[in-house]
Amino acid sequence: MQIGSQLLALAAAVSPAGAFSPFGLSARKFATARTPYTRLAADGATVEVPPLPVAASVDRDSDVDSNVVDFVRPAGSTNAWEVHKFGGASLATAELYRTVGDLLIREAGGRGNGTIPTMAVVSARGGMTDLLVKVVDSALVDSELASVALTEAVESQIALLGELAPPEIAELIGEAFRRDAADILSVVNSLRMLKTVPAVTMEVVTGFGEIWSAQTLHAYLRTRGVPCDWIDARNVLVVKGDSAGLGEKGAASTGGVTPLYAETAAKMSRWWNANGRAAGLHDVDYRQESPILVVTGFVATTVDGVPTTLKRSGSDYSATIFAKLTGAGRVTMWKNTNGVYTADPRRVASAFPIASLKYDEAMELAFFGAQVLHPSAMEPCIDDEIPVYVRNIFNPAFEGTVIQGRSKSLQEASRNMKVKNWRANSGEVPIKGITSVDKTALVTLEGASIGGATVAARFMGAMADASINVLIITQASSGASITVAVPENEGELALSALEDAFELELSRSTINSLSVVPGMAIVAIVGEGMAATSGVSSTFMSSLSQANVNIRLIAQGSSELQVAVVVDSSDTSRALRAAHMAFTLSETTASVAILGSSGDIGSALVRQLQDQKRMLADDLGFEMQVNVAASSKKMILAEDSEGLGMDTLVARLRGDDAPALDLDVITERMSTDVNPLRVIVDCTNSNDVAEYYEGWLSSGINIITPNRKVSAGPLGRYGRISQASKDHSARFMFESSVGSALPLCSTLTDLIETGDRVRSISGCLSGTMAYVLSTFSETVPFSEAVRDAVAKKITEADSREDLSGQVSAEKVVILARQLGLDIEVTDVEFDCIVPEEIMKKQYVGSREEADAVMLDDFKCMDAPMLERMRQAKARDHELRWKFVIEGDTGKCRCSLQEVDRNDALFRLKLNENLVAFETERYAISPLTIKGAAAGPDLSASAIFQELLQLTRAYSSAQG
Repeated sequence: MQIGSQLLALAAAVSPAGAFSPFGLSARKFATARTPYTRLAADGATVEVPPLPVAASVDRDSDVDSNVVDFVRPAGSTNAWEVHKFGGASLATAELYRTVGDLLIREAGGRGNGTIPTMAVVSARGGMTDLLVKVVDSALVDSELASVALTEAVESQIALLGELAPPEIAELIGEAFRRDAADILSVVNSLRMLKTVPAVTMEVVTGFGEIWSAQTLHAYLRTRGVPCDWIDARNVLVVKGDSAGLGEKGAASTGGVTPLYAETAAKMSRWWNANGRAAGLHDVDYRQESPILVVTGFVATTVDGVPTTLKRSGSDYSATIFAKLTGAGRVTMWKNTNGVYTADPRRVASAFPIASLKYDEAMELAFFGAQVLHPSAMEPCIDDEIPVYVRNIFNPAFEGTVIQGRSKSLQEASRNMKVKNWRANSGEVPIKGITSVDKTALVTLEGASIGGATVAARFMGAMADASINVLIITQASSGASITVAVPENEGELALSALEDAFELELSRSTINSLSVVPGMAIVAIVGEGMAATSGVSSTFMSSLSQANVNIRLIAQGSSELQVAVVVDSSDTSRALRAAHMAFTLSETTASVAILGSSGDIGSALVRQLQDQKRMLADDLGFEMQVNVAASSKKMILAEDSEGLGMDTLVARLRGDDAPALDLDVITERMSTDVNPLRVIVDCTNSNDVAEYYEGWLSSGINIITPNRKVSAGPLGRYGRISQASKDHSARFMFESSVGSALPLCSTLTDLIETGDRVRSISGCLSGTMAYVLSTFSETVPFSEAVRDAVAKKITEADSREDLSGQVSAEKVVILARQLGLDIEVTDVEFDCIVPEEIMKKQYVGSREEADAVMLDDFKCMDAPMLERMRQAKARDHELRWKFVIEGDTGKCRCSLQEVDRNDALFRLKLNENLVAFETERYAISPLTIKGAAAGPDLSASAIFQELLQLTRAYSSAQG
């Protein structure tokens, strides 16, 4: 191996003329010293491990023993090679290196049909590549900074090595690492003179992360006494590339590198017949064990011998290239996840591993941003039909994802095509996964009048000349406008290229404009099941619409393997979750904020949600995830994707650790919530909260509320809230604010929308007054009946609102506005039976203390109310609190009245409400709705019903 000579040559290449000359210098051949040492066997005996010979250089055409052995199927082995790839996250600590080494030994032991020749392709230790990039970047500023960064990088690797191998191994390898560091420093010190970083410099320096990592793992394997060796891929893997440098970290695509298999196979054969034989790998008894080769991922060399890389995340590509070279039976990509997921689990908590994928599906997912696989990684395996497994290093017992086989071509899928809607296919989901490409930009040429074909050709030519990576392209039907999606860091370069290409047309105004819009993201659904299947695109687009995600561009692959859209980057996670739910890949999840959670209604709702949680998931596929809860003074916010625990929610709100209520913080949290279905449940009766409704609805947040201060509040505010609901397709649901669990508003809406004319609405809308008037008698004073209602939590927090008719009047206004009447509460005629001095009195202290004083004050009403009751009964009447809305005149009134036996209210029981709709269709006998309608449990159940209704509607709209 000639790493030192490569660096010497590199130094000459990047140094100023005359500053450095490699001529006359002999290149140092780097090799790990191999010395004998001892280890403990399982039975405690000391076993001497023989020294491994120093590896010979294979960089030049040297003589090889005429007895050439085929490395594709080692002599004596009954099984093909298997390749395992480990990323930096799997090699971050000494313990993880042990885990990887032990796993390789187990895998090499086979699965019951003989041992398996095993190759491990490794990335740099987690974080090492970034450290080495820092070394190069620092050298442009200060050589001392570069030296400090390099020392940190190499010494951290040496320290890790010391945990894995005894001194007789670790010290020699550590010395070699430090010599590498000295060579690196000699190269990067010249960068300040150049004031730039040549691409080859960055590639050579960062490649040492893989070289050190491979030797570290190899050192551990040596301590286990298994036949093993390591290969610097720069001495074997030959590639040609269209671009230099590492590529953008996390970029959408890192293609442009092509392996030269003939040259690589020749080098690999020479290595196996020279180094492999020298290491004793030809003499292995495959009945007992198989060799393990550790290969550096990411790095390679050009035909001219210049060090290069397979770009960022290229170790996956290294693994599949070597799999093709060795004729491997399988490739296993060891990750820190259980395979390829239906979506990024960091963004979609309900994402799950996909059991199997076709090569084409995997490549589409990779191209559109799935980070589990490198975009080019599938290509070497396709022709040889080598299955690729994606498994979890931390959960090796899990089968993971297997990738094999080809999807049908469009021509094959079109034969005998019978289009079928995907929802009719017995639950078969047409897509395999949903993925995204972040950090993209849209570049648009708009309004060209110079000919569509010419524009398209010149547009794409400009992109190609500037080496712009075009991810998606769409063209207007007129051929006069073109938009492409490109990586965000190439957006301005693309715009500049187009300005140069169309300079004359821009000056003559034959092109309207050129623009670039950054801050975009691509979201794509992928799966071969989309071919010849209807309803897929509509489900996808509908899910985004329901989630209030604006689509900036739409494109469908000609192979019908994917449909992609471009959205604002801030909407990416919401779009992913919406699509995931729409294709029933996960439960329909509603992200819920409950205001007034510790109050009577709010706490009752929390209990009901907790009690029904399992039923919702198992029977309906719904999850009501409470992410925000608030009382009148405090709030708590979920800290993870699991939401708040409903069993402890109320107690936490009442505790000392809960922060103070801040509606602006809640607004920000819900506005940026990535869940597509967001709901605020307002269980307060607060005007302050009501002021936020318009903004919430404008952000696409649905609202469910029993808060009458909104629906019966100022008419102007009510109008703005209703309009915001319509404009932004966000539901404003307030059924529970009128008749609790009775379907009054929805019934009235149905009557109107079906063309019926409502003449009048009458009845009783006060459960409190119904209870009190049914309870008090000759023996039960009026004030005691009120006291009983308060104890049963039937009344408002301030029971004067019930007794004065204020609550009834507000409910009348809500119904009247549904009927189309523009009225305020002050337009309702209502009688107040509470003495004026009690209405004006300020009650202080806790709620219990205020209630006690107020109920004592109500005793002054006992005598007059008893007298009114006696007078009514004398005429065979009953006292009832009755309202009337006249549809023709618009008059609304509610008051304490005597009703006879012909009135439906005569037989009203306890806390019942009753509403009669007299219409043209229901002229002879009114449509009457009657039932219990007071108490927190009933109100909470009404809210729960609306929450379910909203969730069902959302789920249904996805199809």
